[in-house]
Amino acid sequence: MQYIKLAEDLKFSRIIHGLWRLADWNLSTNDTQTLIEQCLDRGITTFDHADIYGNYSCEKLFGQALAQKPSLRESMQLVTKCGIKLTSDKYPERKINFYDTSKEHIINSANQSLKNLNTDYIDVLLLHRPDPFMDPQEVADAFIQLKEEGKVRYFGVSNFKRSQFDLLQSFLPFSLITNQIEVSPTYLNHFEEGTIEQCQQHKIAPMAWSPLGGGSIFTAEDERSIRVRNKLTEIGEEIGAKSLDQVVYAWLLAHPATIMPIVGSGKMNRIDVAIQALDLKVNRMQWFQILEASKGRPVD
Repeated sequence: MQYIKLAEDLKFSRIIHGLWRLADWNLSTNDTQTLIEQCLDRGITTFDHADIYGNYSCEKLFGQALAQKPSLRESMQLVTKCGIKLTSDKYPERKINFYDTSKEHIINSANQSLKNLNTDYIDVLLLHRPDPFMDPQEVADAFIQLKEEGKVRYFGVSNFKRSQFDLLQSFLPFSLITNQIEVSPTYLNHFEEGTIEQCQQHKIAPMAWSPLGGGSIFTAEDERSIRVRNKLTEIGEEIGAKSLDQVVYAWLLAHPATIMPIVGSGKMNRIDVAIQALDLKVNRMQWFQILEASKGRPVD
């Protein structure tokens, strides 16, 4: 396993395990503990959560497994997110989905996540989405308080564009350490909007969610997806990949921004595919062949 240094005393595993669908995997608490241990045994030490995942249930399911063997906490980094309020049977007063990045909500969410995850601290807390109603001073005040209380070690953002990242950073006395963004061969927005370059500029390793395009790379029948799938198949044969998803992971891992793919599977064989992609090499021409297939035209 490769590890990426995000701060002086914080490293993430290059492959991150995502728990977005943990509630859908129908695992017992023992099964979840086993899955965590299998990931750790393979060197995956970073686990990605959000308060809203699984209708506000996934953090708690993970925490119940962690409570069975608290010593596992010492070997992992826990990431979670806050800032979205979803309509839910748990919150019947909410009429719509909306964002809340107020100081009160951030602190309350962090405290609830600590309880759910059965931990005394969160390694990295992210704002889940950019909030058009955000008061950056309130966010900064919440982050500073949580850090001073020892409840959160570091902070970052998710889905932020350059200007949104810069705005929040300008109010903080410490550096945001990551931006979790959607990146895949069929979703290139962050290459085109300068987000990837900003991460490189500030030496921030981005986390990549939905690296397989939500499964569309395997199943979608639109012209773009077919082009990409065909090119992935071709490149996969050249580099000795076992599957299309392994080529995608290798494509992301090849980029000099040190992108960290989030693998959201409850099946160890699918997780192993991502880990094994660390040993594959996509060269510059192959990388651009996949980019060209996605764009549908040669680079200018």
